[in-house]
Amino acid sequence: MTTPAPPARIGQRVPNPRAFDAVTGRTRYTDDHAFPGMLHARLVRSPHAHARIVAIDAAPALALPGVHAVITGRDLPVRYGIIPWTQDEYPLALDKAAFVGDPVACVAAIDEATAARAAAAVHVTWEVLHHVLDPVLALRADAPQVNAAARSGNITKAVQLEFGDVDAELARSDVIAEGDYWFEGTTHAALEPHCAIGMWEPHGVLTVISTTQVAHYLHRELARVLGLAEDRIRVIQPPLGGAFGGKSEPFDLEFCVAKLAMITGRPVKLLYTREEVFYAHRGRHPMQLRLRLGATRDGTLTGCELTTLIDGGAYASFGLVTTYYAGQLVTAPLRLRAYRLDSTRVYTNKPACGPKRGHGSVQPRFAFEVTVDRLAEQLGLDPIELRRRNTLEAGERTVNEFLIRSIGFRDCLDRVEHASDWKRKFRQLPYGRGVGVAGSFYISGTNYPIYPNPMPQSAVQLKVDRSGRVTVFSGASEMGQGAAAMLTLITAEELGVDPAAIRVVVGDTDLTPVDLGGYSSRTTMMAGNACLRAARELAGRVRQVVAATWACPLEQVALIAGHAVDREDGGRRLPMVEAFRIAEGQLGTLGGVGHYDTPKDVHGAYRGGTIGAAPAYSFTAHVAEVVVDVETGVVRVEHVWAAHDCGRALNPMLVEGQIEGSVYMGFAEAIFEEHVFRADGLHRGPSLLDYRLPTTLDTPEVTALVVESADPEGPYGAKEAGEGPLHPSIPAIANAIHDAVGVRIDRLPFSPGRVLAALEARRLAG
Repeated sequence: MTTPAPPARIGQRVPNPRAFDAVTGRTRYTDDHAFPGMLHARLVRSPHAHARIVAIDAAPALALPGVHAVITGRDLPVRYGIIPWTQDEYPLALDKAAFVGDPVACVAAIDEATAARAAAAVHVTWEVLHHVLDPVLALRADAPQVNAAARSGNITKAVQLEFGDVDAELARSDVIAEGDYWFEGTTHAALEPHCAIGMWEPHGVLTVISTTQVAHYLHRELARVLGLAEDRIRVIQPPLGGAFGGKSEPFDLEFCVAKLAMITGRPVKLLYTREEVFYAHRGRHPMQLRLRLGATRDGTLTGCELTTLIDGGAYASFGLVTTYYAGQLVTAPLRLRAYRLDSTRVYTNKPACGPKRGHGSVQPRFAFEVTVDRLAEQLGLDPIELRRRNTLEAGERTVNEFLIRSIGFRDCLDRVEHASDWKRKFRQLPYGRGVGVAGSFYISGTNYPIYPNPMPQSAVQLKVDRSGRVTVFSGASEMGQGAAAMLTLITAEELGVDPAAIRVVVGDTDLTPVDLGGYSSRTTMMAGNACLRAARELAGRVRQVVAATWACPLEQVALIAGHAVDREDGGRRLPMVEAFRIAEGQLGTLGGVGHYDTPKDVHGAYRGGTIGAAPAYSFTAHVAEVVVDVETGVVRVEHVWAAHDCGRALNPMLVEGQIEGSVYMGFAEAIFEEHVFRADGLHRGPSLLDYRLPTTLDTPEVTALVVESADPEGPYGAKEAGEGPLHPSIPAIANAIHDAVGVRIDRLPFSPGRVLAALEARRLAG
């Protein structure tokens, strides 16, 4: 009896094949591209937080030698936006600017210096308007209208959801913990600034090269805003120098270089300065949160009530989704009997916020996990034990009806408890030193595309050359996370070829089938499944030909380790190049196609039930150990143990890298980062010198622990590892500070001033 061949490459620790180019400077990013006759563009931005555009005089700029064109909002009068129902911004502000830095014009010149001089020469006449920076004040009846497209005052979106009888569950609770929390805004701080190049061909084809995570959505919006047919547009996404959600929607620069290229007939490049990146933003939303959570005396969680007020900035961006994510994604990994959400996103005269790693759910996770610890303290329970008692099981649905097919959260808790020596440390370390725990879950791809359509969310095409080379064509977004490495691994596994014989083509809408982009931790789940199906279909046809050649059953032929082999007769084998040639001789040119769309049974039927639903969910637990200097208020995070359930680690080395990067970003937000503004709307520190980020000297030791609970929906059981491991970092650090010095700090970041203020408040309270 034959048995399936074991996976030959899945689970091996293999370096990312593109890493060498990245660390040696060989990778060509968008700004590394130059073309003959290329012009350079610069945006003219508003110096006011809120102002009407009375007039724009471009004549002084056009009079400068080397200036080729100036465009304003009148040249691009179509609103755009990543979400079809909230398209509320223009590529260049048409009637008024809604924040400091809102672009109103764009110039194209022979070089960057000339473009900068020309931008400064454009004269804008302004009527300054009252502005509002506080989301609470923005809700007042007398607040200025921030965005003219808003349907209800300054509210972008309001969501009220309730599952079960929350009031009854809280009434029957033996203990209730509650708190008010404030999460300050943060930004992505990717190394590579936004950059785009537009090229207009004489035969009427537009090419845009861009630092985008979502080439397909950019392609659609370019066609709509510019009034071009989609088949006349090509979007190329080179490798990205970091994104983390900050490049997951169209931006003004992409429309501007396209329009300027069409006007001038020459390639046009626009590269943001670092200051512009801070004003373009689209980072983590500031949130005010209030959370109540009940439990019975034995530690069973009962009802939960969450209220969020979200500062969205001047435009909607992904705000509709954020408003749901800010509540939909707190309902696991712990079981709740009833849950109520009241979530509101508000327009303010600040740069628009959007998705940053862990989109929308990092802020409420902080509030929830700290409240769980408050409950544990009231109940006299170890906080890890309280979480164990309430962990969901595989096959269950959350209180808001998300299906959990696989869950390794208990294993995550066990791993961090043991690795951190929790039982010896918790509540037993000297004053000033403490440990804290937190858990979370996150989506492995969103179950719903950004625009409704019945087509696949990801597709892959394979081409086999008679030389033995296999080319993978995928629209997946390569951001350094290893998308190409993942596609290579799956193709090598299924076709039995050496990875060195595989070429991966990604990020070009002319060459690759549609993939919706690099967001919501979707790439391994969706592009991986599409690739797996394409490779298996192709491998099946090759095996059929080999089986016929050998006159043996199909099941007896395996493609492994560079050969087609007879499982019953190990001496009978063919190099894969020979197997491919035989198959091509009989079948013609070899290729394969695979696609993936999400299952339809994973969410409830209520309005908004698809938002937060996913094919699978990852789970994470962290333990953080901190030292608090009570004289200075400085918090030093010494060690974070992070256990992450990624389903199946296709490449443990890359999974560990994702865990470590997530922990770093969460730790940075907890201790350092603040994306804040002065009263006049100016950013307090729009540079990497002033915006506080930890260096290697500040970063704690990170122990990445891979937990596997193979999910039936993922390729080989894999789930996400790129965003989920961030969520517990912040609350674990917050809980560790409480263990260290006995105070709760419920506003981020945990700066020295806030630590000292909390210690002083406790002293005064006696």
